[in-house]
This record gives sequence, C-alpha cells and structure tokens, in this order.
Amino acid sequence: MRSWKIGIVVALSMAFLGACTMGGGQQSEQGDLLAKVHSKSLYLSELDGMFPEGTTPEDSLAIIQAYIERWTREALLLNEAEQNVPSDLNIDKLVRDYRASLIRHNYEKALVEQYLDSTITQEQLMEFYEANKEQYQLETPIMRCYFIKAPLPVEESEKLRQLWNSDDEENHEKLIEYCNAHAEAYLLQDSVWYKVEDIAMEMPKGTVTPDNVSAKREFSQKDGEYQYYFRVFEVKNRKDIAPLGYIEEQARKVILRSRRERLLKEKIEAMYQRELRRNNIQTYY
Repeated sequence: MRSWKIGIVVALSMAFLGACTMGGGQQSEQGDLLAKVHSKSLYLSELDGMFPEGTTPEDSLAIIQAYIERWTREALLLNEAEQNVPSDLNIDKLVRDYRASLIRHNYEKALVEQYLDSTITQEQLMEFYEANKEQYQLETPIMRCYFIKAPLPVEESEKLRQLWNSDDEENHEKLIEYCNAHAEAYLLQDSVWYKVEDIAMEMPKGTVTPDNVSAKREFSQKDGEYQYYFRVFEVKNRKDIAPLGYIEEQARKVILRSRRERLLKEKIEAMYQRELRRNNIQTYY
C-alpha cells in the first residue's frame, strides 16, 4: 500500500474513532460514509484524487474535514432548492438542453481546432482595417512616444543624456540596456501606441495631459525623486480614427471570430446537404 493511502487510512481511523465516541461513524456497501444530509450521502470514495503524494495523516484528516464542511452546506442548499422547485420549471428539459449544448460546444471546438485557419497576414489586417476603421473612434487620446523615468541621483547621468539624444541604432540598444539596469520605468518602442493618461500617471501631476501633450514634443525635467525624459512622435486625439497598430489585437479577434462563424456555418450546411442526400432528414408539416 502506498504511503498516501496509509495516511488516509490512519486519518480515517482517527476520524472514525472520534465519531464513534460520539455515537457516529458508519460503513456501507459503497464504502466509508463520511456525511449524510437528508437523503444525500458522501462517501470517502468521492474524495479519490484529492490527497497529494506524501500527505500526512494529519493533513489528510484536515482535507477530509474541510471537504465535509463544504459538502454539507452545498447539500443543504441543494435539498432546500429541491423542495422549492417552481411548478412550471421543467428540470428534465433543462438537463436535456444543457447536455445538448455541452455536446455541441465540444464538437464545434473540435471542428474549429481542426479546420480553422488562424494565420492572419498584414495584408488581411489592412484590408479589414480599411473596411471597418470608421467603427474604431478613440475614446481617449493616444500617442507614440519615448519615455524614461530614472531615480535620483541618476546613475551615469551624462551617459544617459548622450544616449537619449543619439539617433544611432546601436546607441538605442545601449539605451534600452541602460534602462533595464537603472530606470524605474521606460518606453522605447516608437511603433507602439499608449494612452496619454497612462503615461501621465508616471509623471508629476499636470506635466502631460490630453490638452497639452501635442505642444510638449520633447523635454527633460526632474522632481524630488526622478529624472524624466519624454519625446512625442505622434498624437491621436479623442474621436480620431484609431490607428491599426492600436487596435491590431482587437482586429485579429474579430477576424478570427468571423472566420469561426463562417466555418461552422459551412460545416453545418455541408452536414445538412449530406444527410438530405442520404434521406436521413424528414420534415412533417
């Protein structure tokens, strides 16, 4: 017998010994009875798989007791609900509908996993964007920018200033390395769009706002704790059309959802036509 099973046996012995001293503790053909609420019974066999390898008898007992506590409350609630089922509630129909829904959902999932093309090219993204971009008006200003927030005193401050002001690609990589080592926060991808309000939260209040961000193209400043470097490349205001880069993930989800719906519709129609040919569909009206 494996050690965890021995632990359970010992734990049960402890539990049933305590139960017997109080007049409880029962066994039946179904195994050790742990609890009973009205006509509902809980047996030890239902806890199979809940005891990790190496569980001590004390831990096993604690697991059993916690499960019993939870089970008895759920059983009481279920019993109470059963006593108060509305007369017009067709439980059997609900169960049939739910079962059918689960079976259909799992089969649709299998179809999608087998047949759905999840590859989306940039050309397809652009085509979708051009056809639907009017639907994507911004609710808040966004921008492409560089931003660095470095704690004071700034480590190698002259090096940071030189790297910040350099247009050389190699120096840009060095700037990222510097920020990884010393910056509190930084954004150094010029193709990524950020909400203005999110960047503003990292700076002294009022430094950057939706109203003044267009005028503050580049600056460096400090407060009592940090040195800030900020450079704006492009701003999109509220109600402007969102750029593709900002909604790309959302667009991918919409494209895939549309493909999924089309795939399932085609598969269902193919099944329908196949079974019609086989005379497996009869309608009576």
